[in-house]
Amino acid sequence: QVQLVESGGGSVQAGGSVRLSCAAHGYDFRGFCMGWFRQVPGKEREGVAAVDSRGDTNYADSVKGRFTISQDNGKITLYLQMNSLKSEDTGMYYCAADYCDTTTSILYRPPRTPFRFWGQGTQVTVSS
Repeated sequence: QVQLVESGGGSVQAGGSVRLSCAAHGYDFRGFCMGWFRQVPGKEREGVAAVDSRGDTNYADSVKGRFTISQDNGKITLYLQMNSLKSEDTGMYYCAADYCDTTTSILYRPPRTPFRFWGQGTQVTVSS
């Protein structure tokens, strides 16, 4: 069974750090682009960070310089290191995988367009 399983969320104070993990099971994701997305109730899905099969990365302007996306060499686990957290970073964070031409195309995929693979999400709550 193909699964993307996120973990590492929780509650943190503004200015703190959190590291999210996304474990990929049941499929070879090495040719895929992968990304982190967040959603807040009442708002559309927002791309946070993406990485392609070559290791090129892309970030939303709101997180540049604060978040870092990375993968292990086997492309089995995707990470999101989140530093200098702000209250507006609060949300449910999901990882996703799909084919893509560029990191821009996966990061800014229209909010209602699904991904081939999608995790169940992990909540991050940042209190000020």
